[in-house]
Formats: sequence, structure tokens, C-alpha cells
Amino acid sequence: MAHPSRTVFKKEIITEFLAPSRKSNKVIIFCKGMPGSPGSSSVLDFYAKKGFWTFLPRYRGSWESRGKFLKKSPHLDILDVIEELPRGFKDLWSGKKVRLDPKDIYVFGASFGGSAALLASKDRRVTKVVVAAPVVDWVKDSKVEPLDWLEKTTKEAFGEAYRFQHKDWQKLSKGNFYNPWHEKELIPGEKVLVFHAKDDELVPYEPTEKFADIAGAKLISYKHGGHYGVASFIEPKFYNHIRKFLAQK
Repeated sequence: MAHPSRTVFKKEIITEFLAPSRKSNKVIIFCKGMPGSPGSSSVLDFYAKKGFWTFLPRYRGSWESRGKFLKKSPHLDILDVIEELPRGFKDLWSGKKVRLDPKDIYVFGASFGGSAALLASKDRRVTKVVVAAPVVDWVKDSKVEPLDWLEKTTKEAFGEAYRFQHKDWQKLSKGNFYNPWHEKELIPGEKVLVFHAKDDELVPYEPTEKFADIAGAKLISYKHGGHYGVASFIEPKFYNHIRKFLAQK
């Protein structure tokens, strides 16, 4: 498995990336869930071998990235990465400038990162979006991981890996911040593919089903599977659908 390189966008967003195995102008940006380990080399490697430039940004204020977490909507971090790509970026390991002329930009997100991917879908530069177990409505609190508990646990268990103020965390429960449900009529469902398991106890399935119906997104549901993360995108039952979805015009 190839070792990811690193770069930084907007002088703040540390990002792992891998070049494709062949010449390509297709890009996938991965939006991970939180809290959890920051890397996902297997996913970057899998899709790079399929012919994509692959990027895994750390949200501002999380892990190695600078800034404050949730000071602004994390999906804006993804749009900042997209803005910088055609300008070129520096490989921090080699010091070389990487130039890329992206034609197709895909955003993949899971769980917390699913919100970022769905909101990024509104941007005309984003070709298609794939999400797994996305949080579509932060007002619909998880019974297993309610927001108050998650805030406290993230602070205690992850320390400075997520650097945020209480007032910014509280914005999640208001319904109009980083919340796809608030903008469901604006989401271009025709370019969104959603995976979700009905037995997911961390992110409830029902809001996703309603959201997909209203937005007109393609929903693939599974009776069993639990909570899906970014690593799910390399599983055959997911990849077979993803491959066909991305190939559709």
C-alpha cells in the first residue's frame, strides 16, 4: 500500500493525498466522521489505484490542522480545498509543487463527514457525492451518542485533537448550522448516492430516508450493517454501486 503524501490548503487545512496510478484529472475528497483516528490510508490507496487523485483533509481545528473546530461549517473546509486544487499545491514531504487540472470532483463522506459532503453537493464544481450513514439532521439527536455526551467525551477522550469552544459546539443543535436538513430543498439529489443501514444505532436511519426522498437522492439501504464509516467505501457491496453511479452521466 502506498504511503500518502501531505499538503496544506489555505495555510490551515492539513491534507493527506495520493496520486493516481495513471494519468487522471478525476478527484475524490473524503470527509471522515468524528471523533476517531484521523487517517484512512487504505481508502486513499484503493481509489488512487482506480485512477483518482485522493484527498483526506483534517477539518480546521482538528488533529494537525490549524484553526478552531466548528467555528465555521466544516463543509466550507472542503470547498476551500476544491478552490485551491487547480492553483497547485506543495507536497510537504518532497517539497515539489503538484499541479492538477481537476475535471471531475467527487466528495465522499461518512457519519459526521456525510453532512460536509451533502452540503458541498450544492457547489457547481462538485460532480457527484457519495455518503454513508450521514448525519442529515443534527436536531434529531442520537440516542446512543447525544450531542451533550459527545461534546464531553470528545474533550475528555481526544484532548487537543478537536479544539472547539462550547458555544460553537452548541450551534449543531440549533438546526441552521452544518445541517443538511435545513437546506434539503437546495441539495441536488440527482448527484447524490446514499448508503445507510436500518440497524444503525449511532446515526438513525429514518431521517436519512426522509431526507433522500425529499432531496431526490438515490438511497441504498441495508437491513443490517450497523454504522458505516469511510472504510466502507472499499467494500465490494458499496464499490459496485459507487462505480456505476460515478460512471453515469
